Amino acid sequence: MSPETNTQATALRPALYLIPVGLGDAPLSAVLPDANGQVVKQLRYFIVENVRTARRFLKAVDRSIDIDTLSFNVLDEHTPEQSVAAMLEPLARGEAVGVMSEAGCPAVADPGALAVAEAQRRGYEVVPLVGPSSILLSLMGSGFNGQSFAFLGYLPIDRQARRDRLQQMRQCILRERQTQIFIETPYRNNRLIAELAQTLPGDMLLCVASELTTPGQTIITRPLAKWLRATYDYDRHPTIFLLYS
Repeated sequence: MSPETNTQATALRPALYLIPVGLGDAPLSAVLPDANGQVVKQLRYFIVENVRTARRFLKAVDRSIDIDTLSFNVLDEHTPEQSVAAMLEPLARGEAVGVMSEAGCPAVADPGALAVAEAQRRGYEVVPLVGPSSILLSLMGSGFNGQSFAFLGYLPIDRQARRDRLQQMRQCILRERQTQIFIETPYRNNRLIAELAQTLPGDMLLCVASELTTPGQTIITRPLAKWLRATYDYDRHPTIFLLYS
């Protein structure tokens, strides 16, 4: 089959493609299917959380990609919501558009959700691609309830609001048997574990999943009473936390 015929056979539909990115420094071949690369190499328009990270990812997919011919729109936490519609303009012309987060799956705990919502409102096709999600990977490895779970993002910074949230989480666990999943700013990971161990009952279970998909990956579940006595250092390491009982 000639290259021209192959290109025609795999030409992208005019849709919004949600492109997962690796969670760490593991080779892309270990965490992403080859089919993702075939999609990425045909895209010319991207909505990204960070242009530098996106360019690095694209070069990792295929060094022959000519980055300078591509169009990037930044959609991050500071982007005005009213500017998102213009980022989808290529779709109106029959072009495909890709969405990328800095790490993991776009639109999950990620500003890319705004682009997906706008595409859905306008009736454009949305195509999520397969890739690593720290939320699902940590849940899979925790041993906790995978039929009822909630991802809460970051806990409140205010001390009282934070403690109130922890008690709400405890009640959800006890009343609904629902796994509670959350994250922290990486340099405060150790402090968070200590706070959980000092605030919540010692028999409650905490899973700490760190550096997922990388050679340094660890997923450890133990009662908070054991975390209180444990030696660990998760500061400055991408980490996700899960509570259950």
